[in-house]
Amino acid sequence: MDIPVEVPITRENHYKICFVCLGNICRSPTAEGIFQHLINERNLENHFEIDSAGTSAYHVGESANSKSQRTAQKHGITLHSKARQFESSDLDYYDLILAMDNENLQNVRQIAHDDHEDKLGLMRDFDPNPGDGEVPDPYYGGPEGFENVFQIVKRSCENLLDELETHVKK
Repeated sequence: MDIPVEVPITRENHYKICFVCLGNICRSPTAEGIFQHLINERNLENHFEIDSAGTSAYHVGESANSKSQRTAQKHGITLHSKARQFESSDLDYYDLILAMDNENLQNVRQIAHDDHEDKLGLMRDFDPNPGDGEVPDPYYGGPEGFENVFQIVKRSCENLLDELETHVKK
């Protein structure tokens, strides 16, 4: 996926990313937390705005799943987000919208217009080992599923930030 960056990323011109999954309690909050952690480590927090959302309203207002939180904490990352549902206005607001799987990408595309297509993609478009291209839903699985998701998302976020950092003007 070509990352849509039209102007340099600066303190005045934040690059806005929204990570999307189904309920916004497992995969997308993990991506939000990891990406926020990475930009903080690189002192780029003033250049990016990170959020996550779900295509369903199942868990609106809830914190991240306890298994996702435990897995992230094991790696020194705190998940602060509260679940919210993805809205059509998000399509205009965010520069990049990354879904965790094809079903959620299709859900976003159903409310998108053609001019939004270049900003939509899959999280694993940035994974050096993309497998089937989807971040699996760990919701009904055990701790190993959450660890697997964490590792997939971490690799993907690192590569995404490496690419975006080439557009950052400090």
